[in-house]
Amino acid sequence: MFQSTIGDNGGAGAGEGAFHNGSNYGGFSGGGHVTGRRPGRGSRRRFRDEDGGSNPRVSQLQDKEGPISPCTDFDVAYFNSYAHLGIHEEMIKDRVRTETYRNAIFQHQDRIAGKVVVDVGCGTGILSIFCAQAGARRVYAVDASDIAVQANEVVKANNLSETVIVLHGRVEDVEIDEKVDVIVSEWMGYMLLYESMLGSVITARDRWLKPGGLILPSYATLYMAPVSYPERYSESVDFWRNVYGIDMSAMMPLAKQCAFEEPSVEMINGENVLTWPHVVKHVDCSTITTHELESISTRFKFKSMMRAPFHGFAFWFDVDFGVPAIHSSSNNAPPIEAPEDGITDTSKRKKRPNPGEALVLSTAPEDPPTHWQQTLIYFYDPIDVEQDQLIEGSVTLTQSKENARFMNIHLEYASGGRSFVKESVMR
Repeated sequence: MFQSTIGDNGGAGAGEGAFHNGSNYGGFSGGGHVTGRRPGRGSRRRFRDEDGGSNPRVSQLQDKEGPISPCTDFDVAYFNSYAHLGIHEEMIKDRVRTETYRNAIFQHQDRIAGKVVVDVGCGTGILSIFCAQAGARRVYAVDASDIAVQANEVVKANNLSETVIVLHGRVEDVEIDEKVDVIVSEWMGYMLLYESMLGSVITARDRWLKPGGLILPSYATLYMAPVSYPERYSESVDFWRNVYGIDMSAMMPLAKQCAFEEPSVEMINGENVLTWPHVVKHVDCSTITTHELESISTRFKFKSMMRAPFHGFAFWFDVDFGVPAIHSSSNNAPPIEAPEDGITDTSKRKKRPNPGEALVLSTAPEDPPTHWQQTLIYFYDPIDVEQDQLIEGSVTLTQSKENARFMNIHLEYASGGRSFVKESVMR
């Protein structure tokens, strides 16, 4: 748990003007779960195989050099949550997600045909089958969840058993006795990094990917922006002012705590966003390390584009299926740099020199909806901001020491001469 302090930096200074936004509502502990989301999401994988060892190129749980991260009770519960078909049905029915992956696989068919692919967290095996349809010579479909059993049956039903090998186990534990040319994985969680599945992709990359190999998606970017959402606040809090003619405003402090203590996964639209977004983290999947994911910090400075109540911050992401820079000098733009005045203006977000060459899967409010929606961190009380008023501060995202799949979120923000802190845990 973070210490509730504000440092003397960048306008979010300590002192009389600094306080917790809502810290008097019931002793916030940072626990609980994310409002409005299903259990589990950003990954799904790994246990033991049943018959994968029948293939001479594949074996399970063999001794190998180097430390192996243990499978904790949290991991077991996590993998078990992905044994439920409903989670996979929701993801597959997300047409933006599934069709973008299929299109990206066939867009890179020249890199996949005749090659070896590993699908990290294969779930039902749909991406593995897309790769087989694109001409892959061999696809290793790895998943620790018991859904791997059904995935193997799906592979058999589509007469792909000679091409797609389902491995029921963790990426950290299974053995593949050849290098691979391509890694494909749908690893993104809410707020991009929730559930820490990117670490499994990094493990697969470092164990098996050939030099210069392709990772799909290749890049990911997490964004944040201030939002105004009066309807949500009214629905959750103001409702208690008058309930069937009864004054229940005494319930409002508890209503604020219940509604806004934890991150909320829900849908907003572009009209709710007060400023251009700020890049929290840009990820190059070919170079990112697990150490970099342990703690991510950024400072932000926004200028409100309108007069409105400021209710909190929204987070969303996009992923890019372009070719890494080592293979192409023009497919992908670098992460957006802050201008000299420090005020975020990412109006060129997602625009690339050759946009037709790189598919982008976006979860931004203005783009077609996905099952990821957006992640909202609400304040207990809104802040009225004027047009062109500055909003500045910092955010730190840290893997929980209790469970690395949880995310601690520490927000410091200041506007109109007042400073605040909001802490929460995404479980």
